Amino acid sequence: MTTTGEAHAEAPPPGAGPWWWGRVRSAVLDVGLAVASAVECGGEGVRFARDAGIPEAAGVVFGVLAGSVLVLRRRWPIAVVLVSIAVMPAQMGFLMGIVGLYTLAASELPRRIIASLAGMSFVGMLIVTFVWVRQGVASGALTFGDWVVPLASLTTALGVTAPPLLLGLYVGARRRLMESLRERADSLERELQLLAERAEERAEWARGEERTRIAREMHDVVAHRVSLMVVHAAALQAVARKDPEKAVKNAALVGDMGRQALTELREMLGVLRSGDAHPDRARRAVVPLAAVGAAAAAAADRGQAGGDEGAGEGPCLSELDELIGQSAAAGMVVDLSVEGESRSYAPEVEQTAYRVVQEALTNVHKHAAGAKTHVRLAHRVSEIAMQVENEPPPEVSSASSARLPSGGNGLVGMKERVSALGGVFVSGPTDAGGFRVSAVIPAA
Repeated sequence: MTTTGEAHAEAPPPGAGPWWWGRVRSAVLDVGLAVASAVECGGEGVRFARDAGIPEAAGVVFGVLAGSVLVLRRRWPIAVVLVSIAVMPAQMGFLMGIVGLYTLAASELPRRIIASLAGMSFVGMLIVTFVWVRQGVASGALTFGDWVVPLASLTTALGVTAPPLLLGLYVGARRRLMESLRERADSLERELQLLAERAEERAEWARGEERTRIAREMHDVVAHRVSLMVVHAAALQAVARKDPEKAVKNAALVGDMGRQALTELREMLGVLRSGDAHPDRARRAVVPLAAVGAAAAAAADRGQAGGDEGAGEGPCLSELDELIGQSAAAGMVVDLSVEGESRSYAPEVEQTAYRVVQEALTNVHKHAAGAKTHVRLAHRVSEIAMQVENEPPPEVSSASSARLPSGGNGLVGMKERVSALGGVFVSGPTDAGGFRVSAVIPAA
């Protein structure tokens, strides 16, 4: 297992130990090995001094100094191996040579340098062993035949150089592998964190988009019907005493629209309460915004289809006559003109076109009550165009007689719907003092 994240960050950083050691434990180990090597080389220095004809104290000092070089094995492994090769003819520094080769092979030095120094150490040990065994056989200290000398020299040289070299190569490769795995684990952890942040951003964006969609759909469901209800209520108040028959008709229309609006709102609110329908769950289910938006869209689509028996997939252009008839019943003078050959479009295209006309008529009820309105629909080869333009209201005060509030979301919702299908939406006042809403939607 590798250490990642906070655990890896808590590991002792390089330089935490004294001098060049990364950790105190490494310094203690190298000092201990250096002491053992100094003792070994110091003891072998006595025999070297006797053979060389120098004072034994000089041989011991030379051996101690040479063996102490092992303390530098992590800092300068090449120097340690070179010193071990240099003192090899004096038949000392075997521990230093073994540890030095291991450190050299486990280091990050180029392979050619490791191979060169390992070859020098092997050749030096082979020559020294050959000379020592040959002298022993010649002096009678060893009773082997001459044929054993090269075999013993080769075996000794391989035994001293090959194991530490191979072990060092294995440890170095394993260390590099572990570091690579640790880096990859850290990289994957950073990528996962980045992906989690991006996923959270996308989720937040999706929630915002769904909130906008819910607001748009609920606006489509409520605004048009309630606006007509307010207009009919104002008309009812005006004609209640003069024309009782018309007052009764307006009251019936207000009641029908109110019931339809309540039914649609109840359907959307029912989605929010759907988590209570499963008492066996450990906790209440959280209703996704997408479910509420879908319910709002379905209710908005059903709401304009002509009551309970008119439920379908959604409003379409064939229902424009009924929509305009509702506005006409509320006292608006509406002129509908259709250009081109009527044909069927994709459901989302027809729904969007219907919503544009619906919201434009609702705005006329709110801001220009009593104004004559012209609705134009044009069927073209690759697109469908619609325009709703109202003239100035007959009286300044009539625009506010019903006192309809406005949230300023109608035009925004229309533009969002049209833009989502790749269309163009334009709205603004006319030179005559009225208001015009235009939209062009691709037919495909």
